[in-house]
Amino acid sequence: MTTFAAVSENFGRDVDQNLARIAEIVGSARGGGVDLLALPEACLGGYLSVLGRGRDGSHDEQPESLPPVMDVEGPELRRVAEIAGDMTLVVGLCESDGSTRYNSAAVVSGDGVIGVHRKVHQPLGEGLFYAAGETFQAFSTPVGRLGALICYDKAFPEAARALALDGAEVVACISAWPASRTATAGDLADDRWTHRFDLFDSARALENQIVWVASNQVGTFGSLRFVGSAKIVGPGGDVRATTGTDGGTAVASLDVRAELEGARRAMFHLGDRRPETYREPAHA
Repeated sequence: MTTFAAVSENFGRDVDQNLARIAEIVGSARGGGVDLLALPEACLGGYLSVLGRGRDGSHDEQPESLPPVMDVEGPELRRVAEIAGDMTLVVGLCESDGSTRYNSAAVVSGDGVIGVHRKVHQPLGEGLFYAAGETFQAFSTPVGRLGALICYDKAFPEAARALALDGAEVVACISAWPASRTATAGDLADDRWTHRFDLFDSARALENQIVWVASNQVGTFGSLRFVGSAKIVGPGGDVRATTGTDGGTAVASLDVRAELEGARRAMFHLGDRRPETYREPAHA
């Protein structure tokens, strides 16, 4: 059995405070036998703090501040590796290659950084502050073949499918997914963007018949209010554990190989594909 945990928590600009909170969360999870723990997008320096009210979910306004940039080989991820120990963590950071900023997810164990995913799909205006990633790749980790996505990536079936075709049995999608900014519901559970977040999680797990681990920020940052809803989803699209719209950690244990074999026994979606028919339409 593999025990998965998805975190719903608020992280801001104070990196030392964030690392201390991550250490607390990991310590608690270790006591529960967690093998893989997914923390939210931007948990190492906070997301974009947006001022004012623009279009629904847009970042067209100038942010009050930008997340601190970090190197994959830098002290912050070395500290994350120390915290991880025998656990595998997925953490969000603003990565820089020296000249360009990326919204990234790092897969880290006690041995160091296993792999990095740079967010490919950028919601309204985010491209003003980050360059877009260009690849989807699964990584061999202590918990098996693992893929990582970030937030809006989950809205694109091709993203999760690319990871599944690369052998990912588990996908961790880390997010800073906000509530609607033009038609916000009084109860976050009723917010339309909460519903979208949840639907995408179940759909991506079901269509690829994989285990899906979804983390998210909670609370507020700048003018954004996040929907939480961290969860573990089985390969049938069924939610095994969730935080709801509150903070906390969703935990579930699954026999991944048995779960995938069971889900794929009658209809194997990846095996039944007909890629020769999937062509972009020709335009005159």
